[in-house]
Amino acid sequence: MQYKKIIALFLFICSLTLSCSGPSNVRVIKMGHALVTSHPVHEAMLFLSKRVEEKSNGRLKIKVYPNQQLGTERELVELLQIGSLGMTKVSSAALEGFAPMMQVLGVPFLFRDDEHLTKVLRGDIGKSLLLGAEKYWLRGLCFYDAGKRSFYSKDKPIEKPEDLKGLKVRVMESNMATNMVRAMGGSPTPVAYGELYTALQQGIVDGAENNPPSLYTSKHYEVCGYYSMNEHTALPDVVIVSTKVWNSLNQEEQQWLQEAADESALYQYELWEASTQKSLDELKKAGVVITYPDKEPFRQAVQPMYEALKTDEPEIYQIIQEIQKIQ
Repeated sequence: MQYKKIIALFLFICSLTLSCSGPSNVRVIKMGHALVTSHPVHEAMLFLSKRVEEKSNGRLKIKVYPNQQLGTERELVELLQIGSLGMTKVSSAALEGFAPMMQVLGVPFLFRDDEHLTKVLRGDIGKSLLLGAEKYWLRGLCFYDAGKRSFYSKDKPIEKPEDLKGLKVRVMESNMATNMVRAMGGSPTPVAYGELYTALQQGIVDGAENNPPSLYTSKHYEVCGYYSMNEHTALPDVVIVSTKVWNSLNQEEQQWLQEAADESALYQYELWEASTQKSLDELKKAGVVITYPDKEPFRQAVQPMYEALKTDEPEIYQIIQEIQKIQ
């Protein structure tokens, strides 16, 4: 983030702090995120805010700022690190640059099915990943379901890895996503989520990859008429809190916040399932061609990534092996 920009954001958020202040015994935590208000993740964060206020009898509140009002995903994470922002929700891929072990969740075709994914995220491995970012001033509270990511494109469906050859595919700022698209034959191109619609319109990129609700709520389908459900990754979202803010809470306040986050995660899972089906129905109505290509060629195309991790990232590879052992 440019120095001037982070200073401007810092001053803006400070002004929000003053405007949000209430009685002296009320604590307000600011929570920013990059998604639109119609997204199910935003609804879950509003639920989190409601439950915190209920549990604390109004003594602890969360004010949610959606739609990149306070910055991009990366900027929001950086603001958490310096304690200028309290909470955010980011893709686990966006945390790779801050908490390296999060990379493991971006390994393509890592999970056998939804049950396997849930066991990993709600078990010891998931808890370890959430707390593993504390040394970087970020504490994970819970995972939100972000479904499975697939390719969408402007000019033709992506039915096999060879169809990606010569295509500029938008990726997040993630080494794992970059390596995945490259392994499949495409040209990975990092673009901020908020700038992607314009990038697709202008031909800066030829396509992208994301889950059905994000494709629908972002209206990227207005530019991209093909959605190829190869479901290469199942990257969860992560609700995180600044350790500077977390450590300023007393034990009771921390309990309220953690419990509310856990409850919001269960609620979000329900919202996500309904939203995914609705999004697919609406995409079909809008004329998007939805295909279900054979996943095996894509799975084979990324096998060299596993071999590279074995030698280049042995800690990540060890976690992969532990995940694969979970039944």
